[in-house]
Amino acid sequence: MYNTMRIDGLASGIDTEEIIKNLMRAERVKVDRVEQEKQIVLWRQEMYNDLNKDFANFIINTRKMFGLTSVTHTGTLVPNSYKSLNWVKKATSSNENIAKVSTTAMAVDGNYKVKVDKLAEGVNLASGVDIRKSENNPGLVGENGKIVDEDGNIIKNIEFTINDGKNDFKIKISKDEGITMNDVVRAINSAKKTIDGEEVSIEAKASYDANIGRFFLQTTNTGADAKIKIDTEDDITKYFINGLKLTNGEKDESNELKFYTVGEELAGQDAVINFNGAQNIKSSTNRITINGITMDLINTGEFNINVSADVDAIYEKIEQFVEEYNKLIEKANQLLAEKRYRDYKPLTAEQKKEMDKEDIKLWEEKAKSGLLRSDDLISRTMLNVRRSLYEKSAGIEGSYQLITEIGISTEKYARGSAGGKLVIDEQKLKEAIAKDSEGVIELLFKESNPEHKEVIDGKEVVQTGGIVTRVYENLMAGMEEIIKKSGTGENAELYRGVKPNILLEFVSKHGSISLLDEDLIQYNKKIDDLNEMLFRKENYYYKKFTAMEKAISRMNSQSMWMMQQFMNQ
Repeated sequence: MYNTMRIDGLASGIDTEEIIKNLMRAERVKVDRVEQEKQIVLWRQEMYNDLNKDFANFIINTRKMFGLTSVTHTGTLVPNSYKSLNWVKKATSSNENIAKVSTTAMAVDGNYKVKVDKLAEGVNLASGVDIRKSENNPGLVGENGKIVDEDGNIIKNIEFTINDGKNDFKIKISKDEGITMNDVVRAINSAKKTIDGEEVSIEAKASYDANIGRFFLQTTNTGADAKIKIDTEDDITKYFINGLKLTNGEKDESNELKFYTVGEELAGQDAVINFNGAQNIKSSTNRITINGITMDLINTGEFNINVSADVDAIYEKIEQFVEEYNKLIEKANQLLAEKRYRDYKPLTAEQKKEMDKEDIKLWEEKAKSGLLRSDDLISRTMLNVRRSLYEKSAGIEGSYQLITEIGISTEKYARGSAGGKLVIDEQKLKEAIAKDSEGVIELLFKESNPEHKEVIDGKEVVQTGGIVTRVYENLMAGMEEIIKKSGTGENAELYRGVKPNILLEFVSKHGSISLLDEDLIQYNKKIDDLNEMLFRKENYYYKKFTAMEKAISRMNSQSMWMMQQFMNQ
């Protein structure tokens, strides 16, 4: 930095500050021009990022709306995920007191007869009597809440194992002050063991209600593999286990409750149903899914299921997608067709000082307009998206091969419109759904398979998936190109939600620096160089004017001296 002493017009009477200011204003034009060019790049970057954000939100929001939230690291739909959609078919149960039903897209339309012979159950044990000790009840729990033996002595140590049908869990409790039932409950519920380096928790839960003196123990799972077996070699612990008076409600021949004894193994039971002609189908839970039909069993008995296409639900989902797609198309078309006002340059700092906020806003709207007009990158992306709507796809096996066959087409051309919006023929689409709902869903959502090739219209075509799938994939390809062009802005995590590895190439090959970032780096360097030049120039002017002021000051001093000499003669 320069440190030049400035003498401003003291000797000459000239306003050197204003003169230099005017001289520098002319020089500053070069910097202003570069800063305006930089601002245009910043605006373009902002517009690219806004559009890319819209692309990402469209994909994420419509995938969520469809229920297609499972994607691979490349952003493609998980194979056959469209077959699990739960809004394509509707299923009704003739008796919801026996079972509630739901279905997915893979379910076959028709009527099904179901008989529930058994419900899935776990092991459920509870104290059949009050286990609190009293004068008339030789129970386990004393007045102070401590566990006691038959003589009323506090039990300080118990040790046993519980097998839940999969693993043995060791329970050991030692307390000099005595053990409470809550200590037992905590020990059972927190029981864990490590198997092959992985911590496993017991699949059983215990509880104790002190108000009624009852202990409860049940498996957390149902089915024949859900078991409870309590074992111990310790006599005091045997007394404790047997003293819990655990029962599952079964009675003996005398109609008395059967109490659990140490070492006894109890198991749950599987659900058993007949489904149409299939007999004795077993399930460890009361939720059974067969061919896309899910039954939540409630009671035993017989009921019927009717499965059919949910025409209205499918139509509404497609309609929502089309509405969101059209909004996206409109945004892209607006950017591509926007008029460019070349006379409206970005405002300089000096110009902004002379304008109010509203005028600045209006000016900048004009200055930003058309910055992406006819942009090659956006145009190419939208062209690929439109092509994906109308090209035949290999691998489609249903009744429909083209989107027009199900009543979806593009709107008629209108002057001033870039076109591309979709319109729905409601009657034709609903008829197509009613005729072959599986075919409609496959046409829209079938996943792509680059390894599969098929000859269509005499050409070998790579299987490119359903229409919606192709729209997503072409948008993702466009997003990656825009990221290379303008970066991620603040949206990196959003983009990863679309495609987990979307930034891989941008980071690994481009160092997270976009083409516009590189332009901005060059502009910043140029501005710094120009500002350095201006600083030098300004100091040059001040040096010259300072030298002039000093010379005039010397001349004035000499003149004064000479006048004094003449006056003294």
